[in-house]
Amino acid sequence: MAEEKNEKQKDNRPPREPGNREGGQRGERAERERSASRGSGRADGPPEIDLDKLIADSLYLDNQAHSVVSRMRDLDSGTKSQLRRLYNAVRRACRAPESERQHQFVMLRARLAYTIARHSLRSLDTLEKLLLQVTRKNDPRGYERFRDLFEAIVAYNE
Repeated sequence: MAEEKNEKQKDNRPPREPGNREGGQRGERAERERSASRGSGRADGPPEIDLDKLIADSLYLDNQAHSVVSRMRDLDSGTKSQLRRLYNAVRRACRAPESERQHQFVMLRARLAYTIARHSLRSLDTLEKLLLQVTRKNDPRGYERFRDLFEAIVAYNE
């Protein structure tokens, strides 16, 4: 009877990947990293965030924030304090006078690029590309939506 019970327990367990004690979680994570690094078929990383969609659609913003945070967790990069410091810089740039705002965001992009390179935060490459789009467009609504996206990323990363 005890043998029959053990057999039933074995049948109810999820299948494990060979060589993996954790039921395939590491294998799934590795696959997510590989697929995330492939992006949309390009070798240069994750797909870009569309600024026009970001401005027009709040759900798109939310989905992109989740995507960035998920990528950060998959790649084990970025600390909460680093993100908060960058977010505070974004907020300061948004509060700058309109004549100074573009310059503040250009400098913010330089700071973001430095932080990404210094701490190997490849998961934030998407934000750097988006920030380039925002500064080129120089639209107040784009700056606000970038701030909103960054705020959502900080919140979801907590």
